[in-house]
Amino acid sequence: MNAPSTRRPLRHGYTTGACATAASLAAALALLRDERPESVEIHLPRGQRVRFTLHHLRRWEGGFQAGVVKDAGDDPDVTHGALVFARVRPSERSGIHFRAAEGVGTVTRPGLPVPVGEPAINPVPRQMMRQHLEPLLTASWPGLTVAIGVEDGEALAAKTLNPRLGIVGGLSILGTTGIVRPYSCSAYIASIHRAIDVALATGCRHLIAATGNTSEAAARRLYPTLPEVAFIEMGDFVGAVVKYLRRHPVERLTLAAGFAKLSKLAMGRLDLHSRHGGVDVEHLSRWAEEAGAPIETIRAVAQASTALAALQAAGPPLAHRVAHRALAELRQRLSDVELEVIAVDREGRILARESHP
Repeated sequence: MNAPSTRRPLRHGYTTGACATAASLAAALALLRDERPESVEIHLPRGQRVRFTLHHLRRWEGGFQAGVVKDAGDDPDVTHGALVFARVRPSERSGIHFRAAEGVGTVTRPGLPVPVGEPAINPVPRQMMRQHLEPLLTASWPGLTVAIGVEDGEALAAKTLNPRLGIVGGLSILGTTGIVRPYSCSAYIASIHRAIDVALATGCRHLIAATGNTSEAAARRLYPTLPEVAFIEMGDFVGAVVKYLRRHPVERLTLAAGFAKLSKLAMGRLDLHSRHGGVDVEHLSRWAEEAGAPIETIRAVAQASTALAALQAAGPPLAHRVAHRALAELRQRLSDVELEVIAVDREGRILARESHP
């Protein structure tokens, strides 16, 4: 009988949008009702009620500032532990008006959910804040300016896709449910979708989706005239690109990846991360055989401990076969798109290039 598992369940966390809502509510309560709460309760878009402990609440230039430390749970989120703050003060205009404080970016390219020139506070967080703050407004206090910031947000944003999306000066305030699910990577996938939106909005009809810097650099050498926004940093999330392009079609897609990751796509996997499985040398040996390799090479591939060892044993014919198989997997899912697959080695050299039609 197996011993019971002692592994605890992964802990969920909360989005920057939920933190900004809690901080803005606390600052508004201090301003409009002269309250000084140590914590505030908010309701999330799907009905859950959550209480946030405040990091601070203090006066700020005719209003109040409140801060909440983001807890992303067990998700490896770049903003875990970041201080999200809201500065709330009266506005001469009625309603709730949003600004970017330090660490929150400004949108500079079309195609994102908020217009160019606006602070990078997404629609659902804006809606959440309005729902919590509008009931506090009165005839004497008909409007509020709400500035959302993140301590060290500009430095944190450099680790995200924001610079490529044309969001300058800091992070985005994100979230559709208010909750971060561990390892759902929802924020990264949403950034991929926004990158595609920006590319399409600026007229790009040929996109390059790359798994990393090395593969992207190889594709840039092939297509030096394509604009920056045409290059989509997809990481391991081929599925996020494929599924989104089904609903938002593009004329041409080039997918660039290292040999090991591309071999996973060739097997039909749309998430290329190692946690979803390693490279299958049984498949690689079969593909080496299909490529006409001698029996000694096929055996060497079958006994290889890594994708690199398999590639060293079989050479370029195996890389071409893997690229061909990966192209076939993409073609099954994006039949109306002109497709190209590029296999790249660790030094950025192109091992294979397959296209359709």
